[in-house]
Order: sequence, then structure tokens, then C-alpha cells
Amino acid sequence: MSLPSPHLLVCTLALLAVSSTALAQRVVEGDLQNQMSATEFKAAGLDKLSRDELGALNRWLQGKVEAASAAAVEVAREEGRKEVVEKNRGFFDFGSREPIVSVLPGEFRGFAQGRVYVLANGQSWEQTDGATLAGVRRQDAEVSIAPSVSGAWFLQIPGVNTRAKVKRVK
Repeated sequence: MSLPSPHLLVCTLALLAVSSTALAQRVVEGDLQNQMSATEFKAAGLDKLSRDELGALNRWLQGKVEAASAAAVEVAREEGRKEVVEKNRGFFDFGSREPIVSVLPGEFRGFAQGRVYVLANGQSWEQTDGATLAGVRRQDAEVSIAPSVSGAWFLQIPGVNTRAKVKRVK
């Protein structure tokens, strides 16, 4: 399976966020008189403003829209970055040492080289070392998969001292 680079994913999300900002600014582009019906404009009392006052109000409103759009883009960018990092942990090194914690649905029957562990979060990890854990049975076992200093990942069941070296396959 070929995965896009994390940089490509982040750039794509950033472009989507910027395009939504441009759309938001286009919606309020121009002055209020062009954005509102004559009835709405008069009902808001804006017809009583001088040309200079209306211009100042239009500039203020445009500044507010631009600031709100920029803030929304920043939030969307950060949420997108977090989503990319979370979905791709184990395939790429994002610098986080936090373990991935999930549940192994069904019965856990110990470790065995080549075994694939499918987690409740949708990730699949294959055991790459010869660690064994015979005689241990757990139903819907909680698992923790943590990166080591060397970049390898290890799967561990809380309360069990043995851990297995794994690599993410899905």
C-alpha cells in the first residue's frame, strides 16, 4: 500500500482551508448596500449614515470577517494536522513518544511472530519478533503500542511484562 507523504497531506488540508477563507471573504465582499436588500438596509437604519460613515462600517465589517476567517483557517489547519498525524502514526515518525492505546477486540491468545493484531481503532500491527506469551487469555484486551528510542514499536498488554515488537501494516 502506497501512502502519500505527510507533507502532501498537510499541504492539501492547508489549501482547502485557504480556499474556504477566500469563499467567506467573497460572500461579504463589497459594501453593505450591495449585500442587503433595500428593505433590510433601511430596516437596519443604515440609510441614515453618511457615505463616510457607511464606508467606515464596511471597512470594519470586512476586517472582522477577515479576522474570523483567518482564525477559522488556523483552527482547521491544526485539526487537519492532528488528524493526519493520528491516522498515520506508526507509518511515519511525527516525533511523538505517546503510546497508541486501543482495544484488541475478541480473545487475545498471546504473542506469536507474524501474528497480525487488528485494533478497535482500525489499525493493524504485525508482530516482527519472536516474543511469546503462552497461556495468557484476555477478552477485549486493552493494548498499548509505544515507540522506542530506536524507532521500533512495541505492543504491550497492561499487567503483562512481555512485550512484542510490531510494525504497522494498515
